[in-house]
Amino acid sequence: MSHDVSQLGSSRRAALSDPAFQAFLLLRTAFTVAPIVFGLDKFAGLLVDWPRYLAPWIDRIVPGSAEQAMYAVGVVEVVAGITVALLPRFGSWLVTAWLAGIIINLLTIPGFYDIALRDFGLLLAAISLALLASRYAPGRRAS
Repeated sequence: MSHDVSQLGSSRRAALSDPAFQAFLLLRTAFTVAPIVFGLDKFAGLLVDWPRYLAPWIDRIVPGSAEQAMYAVGVVEVVAGITVALLPRFGSWLVTAWLAGIIINLLTIPGFYDIALRDFGLLLAAISLALLASRYAPGRRAS
C-alpha cells in the first residue's frame, strides 16, 4: 500500500515537472481568472468604459443600451471562466469562440485594430489550452 502512495507522489512530481503540463496549468489559470475578472468589471467599470468597445452595428441589433449589452457580456465571460476551471476541455473552446466574436466586433470599430490583434493572440493561447486540455484535463479519454 505504501508503494502505491509513493508511486502516486512520484507520478504527481513527474507531471508537475513536465513543461507541457505546466503550460496547461498556466493557461488554465489565466483563462479562468481573466474572463471572471473582466466579466465582473463589466458591472463595476473600474478598468475601462466597456460600452465604447461595442461596435455600433451590434449596439443597434441587441436590445437595450450598450451598457446593458456589456452586462450580458460580463455574465458570459464569468460563465466562460468558471467553465474553463471546471471543464477545461470544453471551456477552452468556449473562450476561443467568444474571443473570435470579440475580434469580429473590434475589427468593425475603427481604431481598435491593435486590441483585435491582441485578442487574436489570446485566441491562439485559448486554442493551445484546448489542445493541452485534450491530454491533461481531468476526464480525458485514455490514449
